[in-house]
Amino acid sequence: MGSVDREISRVERRGLEIGIIMLDVDHFKSFNDIYGHATGDAVLTALGSYLQNSIREEDIACRYGGEEFVLILPEASLEVTYERAEKIREGIKKEVTVTGRSEMLNISVSIGVSVYPKHGKNSSELIGKADSALYKAKAGGRDRTEKAV
Repeated sequence: MGSVDREISRVERRGLEIGIIMLDVDHFKSFNDIYGHATGDAVLTALGSYLQNSIREEDIACRYGGEEFVLILPEASLEVTYERAEKIREGIKKEVTVTGRSEMLNISVSIGVSVYPKHGKNSSELIGKADSALYKAKAGGRDRTEKAV
């Protein structure tokens, strides 16, 4: 992931941290199976719009694949990254809805967070740690945020 490595190079010289938030739509396959791919696409579009409008100007939001998104938070500690992830998770749950078969569908996400340099020295390590924390959140019941270890 070029953006993460670019940000690492930028903050490394200054001894700063970078927060990584990886999030995944809970039960996304069900949205597609029950309501169709158009509704699944609407979920991803609504989520992408929410993320773009919920981050700082210097943050970077990108779709990582499937129903996963990654947020890069330059100069954010683990505590700040976790707090922001929780705020985003709660905001998505309250504010992001999609219509499927004329009913309003609520969306929840599971989130994993990691931070440079504590959890890795490059994008692969940081994304891997955030991904592991994300799967811990899913295994713990979904609709939650977990920190990398």
